[in-house]
Amino acid sequence: GILQHPDGTVLKQLQPPPRGPREQEFYNKVYDSDCCDSVLLELREYLPKYFGVWSPPTAPNDTYLKLEDVTRKFNKPCIMDVKIGQKSYDPYASAEKIQQQVSKYPLMEEIGFLVLGMRVYHVSSDSYETQNQHYGRSLTKETVKDGISKFFHNGYCLRKDAIAASIQKIEKILEWFEGQKQLNFYASSLLFVYEGSCQATTVRLSDVTLAEKRGVPKGLLSGGDILEYNNNIHVINSTENGKIEASVSKGLSKFYALHKKAYSKRHHSQLALKVENLEKDSVWKSSACFPQEHLNGNVLPQLEKVFCHMPAEIKENASVEVRMIDFAHVFPSNTRDEGYIFGLKNLITVLQNILDN
Repeated sequence: GILQHPDGTVLKQLQPPPRGPREQEFYNKVYDSDCCDSVLLELREYLPKYFGVWSPPTAPNDTYLKLEDVTRKFNKPCIMDVKIGQKSYDPYASAEKIQQQVSKYPLMEEIGFLVLGMRVYHVSSDSYETQNQHYGRSLTKETVKDGISKFFHNGYCLRKDAIAASIQKIEKILEWFEGQKQLNFYASSLLFVYEGSCQATTVRLSDVTLAEKRGVPKGLLSGGDILEYNNNIHVINSTENGKIEASVSKGLSKFYALHKKAYSKRHHSQLALKVENLEKDSVWKSSACFPQEHLNGNVLPQLEKVFCHMPAEIKENASVEVRMIDFAHVFPSNTRDEGYIFGLKNLITVLQNILDN
């Protein structure tokens, strides 16, 4: 399995020959300091960063690939591994190997991808739901859409922002594949990661009703745009009409604690936080108001519900990573990798259907 290095990278043990050396050679080629191939230089954007190989002092013959931990920046990472391509066996596979791979998931050739596993954070229960490769293999053409949508459901609602951001990332990878004829990938995967908690969710806050605007403690808003007392809430922008954009996190309760100290008791109940639609066409009509006295313990679930129903276009881009992984079966080529392209296009179609419906 994947191990964690104390410096924050991950360690993937080198597989037996020829797979392990082939994967190491692939990373060495792409991340060669002298590389000037524009195709490979662009490919780096879609891979985990590579930091060479590592061996434990107690077992110098064991070799590990030292790679970027793509999940590290996330608080509650939701992770899905999807194998891409019409064939999960390479051109040099034996007849026995081909039969074994085809029997595992006959649909691979027809739809071009296979869900190998997922781990989804559910906000409602503050717990993870995990599905293994048997879950992915049980999906049919009729159920694969619902099967993948499960990855983007957080227990309250469908995270359409994460789906939209994932599609954009896959489209960039697809562009790369459509423009290169150097490499063909077999049994390679896409790793999806998005933020499951509400910490990174951004909304526009308006109509912040204060009993007296002059009651804001001096220094609370530095220069009108930075909330200094709480690192978890970063005010991005403030305008003359009092509308504020802020990143809302679990620090909300701390934010209101500041106001509690700053205002006399007679002002407490007059402080309210309203999240409402600011789109010109007013498609999204719902709004939510959180009075001061209702913030204790209830604000996060309520905010989650509000965030989930916000159209993607009025949210900031969701925190999402989509990276290519597993390169034990990458081979030189002089043609486009049509099998991988086919899988990417079908996966985009499925995700777009989830988004639209």
